[in-house]
Amino acid sequence: MNLQQIAPTRSNLMAVRRALAFAREGHDILDRKREVLITELLRVSHEATELQARVWPMLAEAYQALQVAQLELGREHLEWAALSVNKTIEVDVTLHSIMGVVVPSITAQGAPPDLSYSLGNTTVALDDAARRFREVLVEIPRLAELLTTTWRLARDLQTTQRRVNALEHILIPAYEEAVRTIESALEEREREELFRMKRVKALRSDGERGTAAGA
Repeated sequence: MNLQQIAPTRSNLMAVRRALAFAREGHDILDRKREVLITELLRVSHEATELQARVWPMLAEAYQALQVAQLELGREHLEWAALSVNKTIEVDVTLHSIMGVVVPSITAQGAPPDLSYSLGNTTVALDDAARRFREVLVEIPRLAELLTTTWRLARDLQTTQRRVNALEHILIPAYEEAVRTIESALEEREREELFRMKRVKALRSDGERGTAAGA
């Protein structure tokens, strides 16, 4: 609907009023969605920040311990020890919705055994690295869930905010202006029609009086 060129008719006025009501209703729904997304995003991002602050140092320490083990054992022995790992964490991902935003729920089951390699030809440094990686692997699935949820909520919040702004500052004012313009044009047309009818009535009255006087 081109609001700049719309004809000032009563049918168009009714159509614009319906569109305005629909736009206002959509704005209210999106505004409520925005508030829920903000609340949920703040909660999830806070939890993600706290967990990330705990996991990143754990991961750095695990890789540092792995480097020490590699220096002591050599790359070949380290790879041999890694190949002995035949169990790992199984990750299940299910999806759910937060105000229409699909986010994951990640659960982990199982864990590598405490010692998956022979004690011969290994060092304490390798044991330390393995222990540190086992500890950080427990936290990784939850961190991945929180970070993914934060990113998806933030992206949808940005889209929702743009739609709210478009409705609030562009579309709704345009419909309101169109309603005022059409109403003003219709009122002006009614005044002109009333004036014309009064003029015709006055001319008829003058004509009747003139006929009566001539008789």
